[in-house]
Amino acid sequence: MGITIQISQFLLSLSLLIILHELGHFIPAKLFKTRVEKFYLFFDIKFSLFKKKIGETVYGIGWLPLGGYVKISGMIDESMDTDAMAEEPKPWEFRSKPAWQRLIIMLGGVFVNFLLAYVIYVFLSFVYGDRFIDASTINDGYLIENPLLTDLGFKTGDNIIKVGDYDVENVSDIKGNFIGAKTVTFKRNGAEQTITLPEDFLGQLSSSKNRDLFEMRYPFIVAEVPDSSLNKSVNLKQGDVLTKIGNDTVKYFDQTESILKSYKGQQVEVEILREDKKLTESIKVSDEGKMEVVPFARIGSISMEKLGYYKMKTKEYTFGESFGAGYNKFTGQIGKYFGQLKEIGNVKTGAYKGVGGFYAILNVFPDFWSWQNFWSITAFLSIMLGVLNLLPIPALDGGHVMFLLYEMISGRKPSDKFMEYAQTVGFFILIGLVLFANGNDIFKAIFN
Repeated sequence: MGITIQISQFLLSLSLLIILHELGHFIPAKLFKTRVEKFYLFFDIKFSLFKKKIGETVYGIGWLPLGGYVKISGMIDESMDTDAMAEEPKPWEFRSKPAWQRLIIMLGGVFVNFLLAYVIYVFLSFVYGDRFIDASTINDGYLIENPLLTDLGFKTGDNIIKVGDYDVENVSDIKGNFIGAKTVTFKRNGAEQTITLPEDFLGQLSSSKNRDLFEMRYPFIVAEVPDSSLNKSVNLKQGDVLTKIGNDTVKYFDQTESILKSYKGQQVEVEILREDKKLTESIKVSDEGKMEVVPFARIGSISMEKLGYYKMKTKEYTFGESFGAGYNKFTGQIGKYFGQLKEIGNVKTGAYKGVGGFYAILNVFPDFWSWQNFWSITAFLSIMLGVLNLLPIPALDGGHVMFLLYEMISGRKPSDKFMEYAQTVGFFILIGLVLFANGNDIFKAIFN
């Protein structure tokens, strides 16, 4: 069921982004009286799942969900319709329009992507506000078990206060600002320390089986006592919070392993918290140092706040204030994404190893339905699609824009033959990037 929900969110988000991006090209093309021959969601190589001609445009759905396109008359694009380009230019063709009109048509898709992301952030701010974990209330630091981090000197209990040049006010600031960070500053036993990350840390992390960074610490909360457990007859119920084992106080799940090992093969009293009441039970510890009880892997932030592990902060916005809040989120995400591209482009960082394809994007969506999460992810993907389309690669919008700017500055228009060659080169570059990204997904699935 979970994977079905993920796929549904992925396809809905992808379809929405493709249609609106192509609509960004379609609308200005029609405004400038340029003929649009096709408007397609997904690619229709050989055949279409659906198509219908309305006026001069064929609207359809292809079978290959790798994107979408509008075919504009008189434009050298992925269709490579060289026969049509060999004829004399017609008044309704793209190539007959002034350079400034062609520039607006080409930038239309990216403009819609950015506008969509901004509008989503505005309404997310207005409808949901901001609710986050106040990092200043994390008193016992974070769970740090990744060998990449422990080898650098980090320990569970370190309280992260700064990542790169960014102060950590919200717990999500840690991961949100990690790409591009050179240092991490933390407090340990009241003393402030800074560790410098190796230049290729992102590459090491991408290649590692364990990609956890600084994780939240959770209490030991009983999820289930299996029938095969040696403690199946003990009065333990789902939701019980383990607070003491023998004479040892237990606040976090990560403390239990070492404590239980000291009671191997013994009977020991434990203290549990059940609906605000403290109870004492006697349990058996196996010869391997296990309670044979299944704990919850994670619990909700509301429950954690109720148990006193941290405090949440909530900020609500009026409709007017949400425009400013949405703008800050929009510009912040664009800045972070450009930062990611910068790191990926620097071979020394090894960040290119973390580049993912469609499977990686699919896994960004949670396995449960949440409109807040869905729209937040869609806004980020819209920014990603807009930025990638601006890259000066022939076959992308940015490639066409690059040649149009050259034409407007120099007064010389690149020949159709040159544009055909450039489009072909750009197509192979894109195919290479797609194969590399999705190959990374396959490699990680097999070897990690």
